[in-house]
Amino acid sequence: MSERIKGRLKILSENPVPSDAKFITRESNDKVFRLRIGDYRALYKLKEKDNVVLVAKVDKRPRVYQ
Repeated sequence: MSERIKGRLKILSENPVPSDAKFITRESNDKVFRLRIGDYRALYKLKEKDNVVLVAKVDKRPRVYQ
């Protein structure tokens, strides 16, 4: 599973908002997205001004939102 997660997160460097990413909220000027990876979810911030993708958390669905 870890290889699958790494592969999906690596895609974010090429395409920071893939078609299956879901916009969650906005914090300051950053957009927060959720990416589904099987039973896991990755929460990440897109800092458009700095051209940075910051992965905040990767965990199973019930725990990732805590």
